[in-house]
Amino acid sequence: MWNYLIPSIFGANIFQNLGLPTHNNLSDAELLQLHKTTQNNEWLGILLQRYTLLLFGVCMKYFKNETLAKDGVQQIFLKSLANIPKHQIDFFKGWIYMVARNYCLMELRNKHSNITIDENIDAEEENVTTQLQEKEINLQWLEESLPQLNKEQQQCIYLFYLQQKTYHEIVDETNFTYMQVKSHIQNGKRNLKLLMDKKRSLSDE
Repeated sequence: MWNYLIPSIFGANIFQNLGLPTHNNLSDAELLQLHKTTQNNEWLGILLQRYTLLLFGVCMKYFKNETLAKDGVQQIFLKSLANIPKHQIDFFKGWIYMVARNYCLMELRNKHSNITIDENIDAEEENVTTQLQEKEINLQWLEESLPQLNKEQQQCIYLFYLQQKTYHEIVDETNFTYMQVKSHIQNGKRNLKLLMDKKRSLSDE
């Protein structure tokens, strides 16, 4: 019953075939909320589509076989579609990563196959998941902290770090002097660090 939701890794995009939007502009959290609000499983299908290649890579690490990896991705989708509504998921990428890892380990242990488990994979997967979670948290803190800067610092930080413009390009775009741009960026960076350190301290309490 879920087949119409499962992204294809074998050819054409199933969502394009169905005429569904890709919704690349929506975050994982927004797609989860849309599903929760509407109970429309198409939102989960779009969300899972984003992680097809990621899950395929995880399965290949464990199974070292393309056919088994493709089958594994499909089974992980089915398992996830059934379990997502049962959980409060704050970081979907880390969650689906661990679902894939646990599925692969269970398959290898239950089927008594000739496939051997690389003992280094567990530590590697745990480390990658932790790094993804930390990056997501830092981005969230950055997004929350940036509006707390004054307007000039916000503008210069945004242009310099997010749009990767040079000091001279920012001068041309904002009409600030070179020294003003330099000051806004330095002060903005320092203030952002203070704001993010405060959020980090609160999260550790």
